[in-house]
Amino acid sequence: MIRFKKWHFKSIIKEIFIALLLLFVLSNVISYLRKPTLPSSALPNIEAKLIDGSLFHIERGKPLLIHFWATWCPSCKLEASNIETVSQHYNVLTIAVNSGSTSELRQYMQDHDLHFKVINDTHGIWAKQFKVQAFPTSFIYDAKGKLGFTEVGYTSTLGLIARLEAL
Repeated sequence: MIRFKKWHFKSIIKEIFIALLLLFVLSNVISYLRKPTLPSSALPNIEAKLIDGSLFHIERGKPLLIHFWATWCPSCKLEASNIETVSQHYNVLTIAVNSGSTSELRQYMQDHDLHFKVINDTHGIWAKQFKVQAFPTSFIYDAKGKLGFTEVGYTSTLGLIARLEAL
């Protein structure tokens, strides 16, 4: 006869903690393996028209988060509110890849109450330049324009802010 150990509250919490820790480690390993390798760690010059009609240009002297996403990407949809929050306090540029026309993208932003800066990369040209193959992908450049961090997959608001502050 097999006897099962009584599960105590501490044992359950310990098992949950171990599972979450393993999930965290695994997701970081996967992110590291999937991150794009750029030919240079220097921030390329970016001047592009945003979906609101304004022109984006790099503001030197401030860290910059460049976030690649798509309207059809489930993880991107979950992460959108994080990007929105970060964009209210930090320099953020997002690039929507293969996500429809500019008017469709504007409507998507309005429907989801999102206000961050967006370049519509209808043909994936920016994604190719940054060698992005999975979504979402984020690049964080320091105030001097040097790449400090790359992340593939979902990132929390706190994680993004911590990385921006660390630069």
